[in-house]
Amino acid sequence: MGIFGWGKKSYVGVDLGGGGIKVVELLSEAKRTRLYTYGFSERAVGVEPVNIIDSESEASGLLKEVFKKSRVTNQRAVAGLPISSVFSSVITVPRGTEKELQESIQYQARKLIPVPLEEMVLDFKPINTNEADKKKTPKPEVKEGESTEDENGKSKDTAAEGKTSESKTVPVLITGASRSMVQKYVTVFKSAGVALDSLETEAFGLIRSLVGKDRSPVMIVDIGAVRTNIIIVENGIPYVTRSLDMGGNTLTKVMAKSLEIDTIRAEQMKCDIKSVQTLYPGEGLPKIFENAVSPLITELRYSMNLYAGQEGLHEGSGVEKIILTGGTSALPSLTQHFTKELGIKTYVGDPWARVAYAEEMRPLLDEIGPRFSVAVGLSMRDIE
Repeated sequence: MGIFGWGKKSYVGVDLGGGGIKVVELLSEAKRTRLYTYGFSERAVGVEPVNIIDSESEASGLLKEVFKKSRVTNQRAVAGLPISSVFSSVITVPRGTEKELQESIQYQARKLIPVPLEEMVLDFKPINTNEADKKKTPKPEVKEGESTEDENGKSKDTAAEGKTSESKTVPVLITGASRSMVQKYVTVFKSAGVALDSLETEAFGLIRSLVGKDRSPVMIVDIGAVRTNIIIVENGIPYVTRSLDMGGNTLTKVMAKSLEIDTIRAEQMKCDIKSVQTLYPGEGLPKIFENAVSPLITELRYSMNLYAGQEGLHEGSGVEKIILTGGTSALPSLTQHFTKELGIKTYVGDPWARVAYAEEMRPLLDEIGPRFSVAVGLSMRDIE
């Protein structure tokens, strides 16, 4: 029996981001997933340390406070490791037994990861290894004038047709985080009185809440307060994951400088979408913001080139759509600007799309949604 009665159980996701802490508790009911509660704390622009997890006392205190104020009922949670602190790559290794596979992965990882593996918590996931993913051998080509019958008049054995041959290599997704980073999360959650059920990279939380079962190549651009994370995912696998040292605070500082106001006031105005539209009327992204996001556009093009260059690892030839998330994704005309500059349809993701909630909450959830994409996805981890 679940803690909410027969057929119901709750799951909690926690996002410890540079801009604060986000918590989501979802109910798993018989036929749907429902929002039970959520909560968040915010940090001012420029507060040190940049990563809240590096201040264990601050992080544990805020986490405990958010759980209390949002009335979270389940004191067990799944947390997300920041993409900037996690190594992630898709590699190819020879097929073999599980032991041989592990040895090959360890060998490759030692060449790719610039720190001793003994200092890392390493995980791996083979990709496309079932029967459905075996490649068909191409049908032999019959040249003009060549008979398809043997000397006895019988049809030649084109046995290759319809048969399958297994590739000699298998692609594997490997992820790794430092043991010291993992220990920080364990300490923070223990101090806050919350049991840490699992840790996974933020990328999977974003994929779960924003992409779902969509198998096409999608780029997720998560513009957080301090950093921007870029994930290119196909068939649920993140083939490209990058974290850039630019985020919403960058735009806030640009706005403060342009208007000659302090960053606190600029942040308030940036968060008030109507104020931004009033200050910069007309179509398109305000010019000061356009200049500020120009380096990001360059990085997105580079990421797409990385994905296109991974020949043989995936089926997709190019990104088909871009999903923006994070607090800054709500900036007026940002999606139109990305679509224009990159030539790919861009829209703001909705992490609540697969979650049921009271209709009267819709305006508020639409407003705060982009900030909760990671937390929502993490809370969905163990919901079938």
